[in-house]
Amino acid sequence: MITPLPRLDQARLRSILRDRDPTRPLVLTNACLPNSVIGEALSGDRSSLVSKVIIEVVQGQFHRIEKDNTPTTSEDEAKDFVDLEGRMILPRLVDCHTHLDKGHILPRTPMANGTFGTALSTVKADREASWNADDVRQRMEFGLKSAFHHGTGAIRTHLDSHPGQLEISWPVLEALRNEWAGRIDLQAAALIPIEMVGNTEHFDRLCSVVAKADGALGAVAYPCDSLVSHVEQLFVAAKDRGLRLDFHADETLDPGARALEVIADATLRHGYGDRVLVGHCCSLAQLSPPDAARIIGKCAEGGLSVVSLPMCNLYLQDRQDPARTPRLRGVTALKELAHAGVNTAVASDNTRDPFFAYGDLDMLETFREATRILQLDHPHGDWISAATHRAARAMGLAGHGRLDVGGSADCIIFEGRAWHEVLSRPESNRIVLKAGRPNETTLPDYRELDPLVK
Repeated sequence: MITPLPRLDQARLRSILRDRDPTRPLVLTNACLPNSVIGEALSGDRSSLVSKVIIEVVQGQFHRIEKDNTPTTSEDEAKDFVDLEGRMILPRLVDCHTHLDKGHILPRTPMANGTFGTALSTVKADREASWNADDVRQRMEFGLKSAFHHGTGAIRTHLDSHPGQLEISWPVLEALRNEWAGRIDLQAAALIPIEMVGNTEHFDRLCSVVAKADGALGAVAYPCDSLVSHVEQLFVAAKDRGLRLDFHADETLDPGARALEVIADATLRHGYGDRVLVGHCCSLAQLSPPDAARIIGKCAEGGLSVVSLPMCNLYLQDRQDPARTPRLRGVTALKELAHAGVNTAVASDNTRDPFFAYGDLDMLETFREATRILQLDHPHGDWISAATHRAARAMGLAGHGRLDVGGSADCIIFEGRAWHEVLSRPESNRIVLKAGRPNETTLPDYRELDPLVK
């Protein structure tokens, strides 16, 4: 008979971390970390997992992160040591493309059927009927509570910025950003149909609102006669005001959709690459290899970032008939983009709305599903960077998505000890540390949103 070894379960570990004296240094031993998320790599191979790592936290900051081969000294008596027994640690995750303002409207959109066209029409109808400041605020805050509980440290949300809605949603965003400062770094990007750029009066007002809120300009770029000229207008407006750009592009399986190339051309023309993020780009995966290689080359040369939204794209794309099984995954050519040197990320996108009926703004779920849908494994390499520091780079954020000595001791401690453990379960018992202390939060109850259902 095999006698199981005594072990420290997650509940007991949480209690130890919660109840200890925070003035004493904390030394976490026998941790497992992806080398790519450590500011100062512990080996030359950035794609590897590093085991037997020691992490010391002093006054809420990372004091040292190194291989656990340092001999003990008399000073160690004044420190609290906790053996993590091989548990994996990640920095808090970064969600660079969400729609907090659309979140959780599914219960009041019964006509939603999982198709892109119906999602557009049902969201439009719900926005016009219900998106007052209180409604938007309650749903956005519900999403923030969920994301914070799961361990997200930074979010960029797109905000529908049509005439009338612009004046409602952006003040709500600014208020929430102030209230959540210190918990989640919250950014926003304006979202309008690309042809609305031609509405000069509204576009000028939009640019002023976004600049005041230090947001990003953006639009849904789809095939239209004015695509090139309107993309150019967005770049000029962004450069004039020093704003970042964030596009939805080619969210279709139609290989004739080439908005990504138009955006890449404009990025090269303006030399604005490190301030441009493009999402979806589904049609890129449907192009011939020479066409795809040409566009990917422009993206790499221009220096823009591309984010894939794997759960939403899988859900919406190639949905043609309820009786027909979808054939295509709907995601972009993310591996080819990354191989060419393009900064690539994955993100949550929509949550319980007509564009994606599920989700909880849990970036571990997003990365787990991205690994399966995009086959980001065998080897796993450094793909976790797509949900950590590469996503932060796409947002222009420093200090997020890495574990840096001298930085705030913000991280997630998982029960799993390797990717095949961490990505096999929801890890709902993960421990999220903020400045070295466990978050004592619970997920918000869906019943909180019941009064919003009409």
